[in-house]
Amino acid sequence: MAVHDSFRLHITSEKFIIEAQDSGTHEVLVIDRVTQEINLQIGNVLPEAAVVKPIHGILGIIRLLAGPYIIVITQKSKVGEINGHAVWKITDTEIHSYKRTTLHLTEKQITDNRVYYSMIESVLKANGFYFSTTFDLSHSLQRLANTSPDFVNIPLFERADPQFVWNGHIMRELAQQPELGKFCLPVIHGFLSIRSCTINNKALDYILISRRSVFRAGTRFYVRGLDSKGQAANFVETEQIVLYDEHKCSFVQTRGSIPLYWSQRPNLKYKPIPVISSTANHMDAFQHHFDTQIYTYGKQVLLNLIDHKGAEDLLEKAFAQMVVNAGIKDIRYESFDFHHECRHMRWDRLSILMDKVAEERKQLGYFMSLWDNNILSQQKGVFRTNCMDCLDRTNVVQSMLAKDILQDQLLQLQILQPGQLIKDFPMFNDVLKNVWADNADTVSKQYAGTGALKTDFTRTGKRTRYGLLMDGLNSIVRYFKNNFKDGYRQDSVDLLLGNYIVEEQEGITRPSPLITDRDWKFYALPAVFFVSLAMCMICILLPDEHATEQVLYILFWGGFCVISSLAIYMFGEVFVDSPRLTQAKFKTD
Repeated sequence: MAVHDSFRLHITSEKFIIEAQDSGTHEVLVIDRVTQEINLQIGNVLPEAAVVKPIHGILGIIRLLAGPYIIVITQKSKVGEINGHAVWKITDTEIHSYKRTTLHLTEKQITDNRVYYSMIESVLKANGFYFSTTFDLSHSLQRLANTSPDFVNIPLFERADPQFVWNGHIMRELAQQPELGKFCLPVIHGFLSIRSCTINNKALDYILISRRSVFRAGTRFYVRGLDSKGQAANFVETEQIVLYDEHKCSFVQTRGSIPLYWSQRPNLKYKPIPVISSTANHMDAFQHHFDTQIYTYGKQVLLNLIDHKGAEDLLEKAFAQMVVNAGIKDIRYESFDFHHECRHMRWDRLSILMDKVAEERKQLGYFMSLWDNNILSQQKGVFRTNCMDCLDRTNVVQSMLAKDILQDQLLQLQILQPGQLIKDFPMFNDVLKNVWADNADTVSKQYAGTGALKTDFTRTGKRTRYGLLMDGLNSIVRYFKNNFKDGYRQDSVDLLLGNYIVEEQEGITRPSPLITDRDWKFYALPAVFFVSLAMCMICILLPDEHATEQVLYILFWGGFCVISSLAIYMFGEVFVDSPRLTQAKFKTD
């Protein structure tokens, strides 16, 4: 059941009136800005005196201190089509308040409301929100093919997988009224590319979809590992689709944080030391996680790409031991020290890993059917790949597995002839590489704040010195954002997804969560550092009539510079930008 494709928003002093513009429909959604009632009406109920603007859908309704706000999609760009169903990317939104003034708020509440509003604005401006009004983007082709015939008659939002619907929380006020099904648009977040290609004069569509989970979502260092419900941080389902003639093919992979209770909070160090919880029940969360994964995807081949030395080694050993202790028959664990094996730019050694999992690749297979849902083959399990962030190393390995599967699919479809390889078709090979590199960059920006590392290999098949240089620059930007920007970004995500609910009495009957408690070190140590640095510069610039005294002054103030900078580094957690809305939500100890 499709969602309305276009609308006109009529804004009056008392109402928001959303008029469906589809041919043959007369449905009008009326939201009373005073009583906050939402009603569906049929026929001409449009006011004469109103501000009218075209919109492409309703993203949802969020409640802040000033009251409810409706979020609408004002601009979109077409990504392509999946079997005739248009797929769109959101490029701009607008947020409209029910309330006409903020006179009912205190000054502090007005200030806090602006902060909340800017958080929602910032997260909506993040690249990677997609929707279709006629096609379910939240489910893989295999899941859709295995549903009952009645499934297609369920409203699109109601049947969507809530794990991948990013406006699920803000759409709840509309979704709870069944008659509003055609106004409830499910939106996914991640990456989506649709490319029309030709191989051997045969036209096909190559599609890549990465669906980010709403559970334990957020930024690089503030969400790690599992929670008590077995949800893994940075969980992403990536589906590679080929549409050719009457056939549709799909291959699904997953990525997710190491499935243990662990944390790695920013503290000004380049790589904070990961901490494995010593008190949490790892086994319960681990089993819960994989019970869900096996039920959803089948057998799990776990590819762990982290280092076998240093701080990462503790996590590798704990992960491996947990697999042994759990004794789950549908799990196979494969550990591969990516950095060690591929040192000195020997990325050809990734073939070692591909050879190790070649048999599982054949066993798990892939999904293939005709468009009439006559199923020819099904995927029996997934590769669940992780590194520390589930970004850079993970994407490289996933792209290689996807290419091997694609080779098999194109041969079965007789697009490739026996003996032909994908690399024999440079134009298509370049599309494949660049789509996977774009996928890496997009998901990395959403999670870590910068494009992915190691994408030179994904794009060109080679590790280059220029790629190393760009990785260095991205690493510097990541360091800055992860330490000084990610608290705000984490709060923004938590607010959109409903991990934190704003109460209208904040700042009156209970303290504002936006108040930041800073101890004396936050103010004193930087002050000492900058005063000492300034005095050093003054001493250096003074005339050297008394050289000995000048040297002593420089040494004295320089010593204060060094001591204060070491103290700042030692108490690094005091100076980073931490989340304020759900500070204790993701702590494991």
